[in-house]
Amino acid sequence: MNMALSRKWLAGAALLLAVHGLMAQSLPTARPEELGLSPERLDRISAWMKGEIAAKRVPGAVIVIARNGKVGYYETFGLQNPARPEPMNRDSIFRIYSMTKPLVTVAAMMMAEEGKLRLESPVSAYIPSFANVKVGVEKTDAAGVKTLELVPARRPITVQDLMRHTSGLTYGFFGDSLVKKAYLSAGIGAIEGGLTTAEFADKLASVPLHYQPGSTWDYGYSTDVLGRVLEVVSGQSLHSLLRARLLDPLGMKDTSFYVTDAARQARIAEPLPDDRDLGVNFVMGDPRVVEKLESGGAGMVSTANDYARFLQMMLNGGVLDGKRYLSPKTIEYMTSDHLGAGVALTPLYLPGPGYGFGLGFAVRKVNGEASYITPAGEYYWGGAGGTYFWVDPKTNMFVMLMMQSPKQRTPYRSVLRNMVYGAVEK
Repeated sequence: MNMALSRKWLAGAALLLAVHGLMAQSLPTARPEELGLSPERLDRISAWMKGEIAAKRVPGAVIVIARNGKVGYYETFGLQNPARPEPMNRDSIFRIYSMTKPLVTVAAMMMAEEGKLRLESPVSAYIPSFANVKVGVEKTDAAGVKTLELVPARRPITVQDLMRHTSGLTYGFFGDSLVKKAYLSAGIGAIEGGLTTAEFADKLASVPLHYQPGSTWDYGYSTDVLGRVLEVVSGQSLHSLLRARLLDPLGMKDTSFYVTDAARQARIAEPLPDDRDLGVNFVMGDPRVVEKLESGGAGMVSTANDYARFLQMMLNGGVLDGKRYLSPKTIEYMTSDHLGAGVALTPLYLPGPGYGFGLGFAVRKVNGEASYITPAGEYYWGGAGGTYFWVDPKTNMFVMLMMQSPKQRTPYRSVLRNMVYGAVEK
């Protein structure tokens, strides 16, 4: 073989390997009608999203619908960045915010299956600063003046509390309670970029809890603390652990906390200029800027390709491409309601009517009550930037919406759900 032919052969082999690698990361596809989905009714979804883009409500989006292990609908719409004429792509990179939480919780349950983490263990067993946390109780005197009394926690915060948001930890950037004001006074904001994950966890332990551990579902920094627990248990940074145990094996090559290289930075999806406010006194961050903190509750970016593989693994009962990540019994446990009648719900109970909360996911308990279609057993979560998913084991289907639009993150969820189930024929 002469040198020119050899170079051509090597180039062809490299291209073949690259194509094979790309295909290996893609889920199998099928025509919608083979999956019990109506092509005509799926077209309604496309027409709806195109109309929203034409009306300049969102710059672009990606929608994926998979059923029976195959993708029957995978469409990209509009622009990746409204400042540039680049179309949205399947590998566009999105800030997924709270869709980080399911990834971290699944990694934690993998450690639990191996006997390295106990859900009933006090968090202080892993992070000593949580040993003597106090609970803030508001008192109002005769003149109407409110003060904050610090009382001991009646029981320790457990790892399970972190997973189901019953730790008493909160977010300080919405609401006006004295505990939330204490968070702000302590400088605890949406993302503590100047601190490491360990330092941030210790800082959280220094401010009062909003509720007694185990008593109340309250959305907050619980999964950020869980991320620190995983660092202690594994001896690795949170990103290193996630990459080794979940991201790299699943082929989630574009899922990370920050985007450092220029090629990937060019794929970051952006919102409309007037739609960067997340509605809780902070705006979308820039994942190009690397900070010390790896926020297990809100810090990651991902693509539709990547997150679809994670969701298919969950829908498959913990296995994908012949590799098992979790037992189906573990997933059944995670997607059961962990609140029960003994846990109070805050006015801002994000799962909504008809839902309980499991470990990392909101879980639908009944067919009715919620104002949109999905059967009992479905589980979901979303991110503040507009990303959203649900997994429906009964219909053997998952659906994912990837976009960057805080304004439309809530309105689009019920619209998409009802349109998707309107396309299910059998």
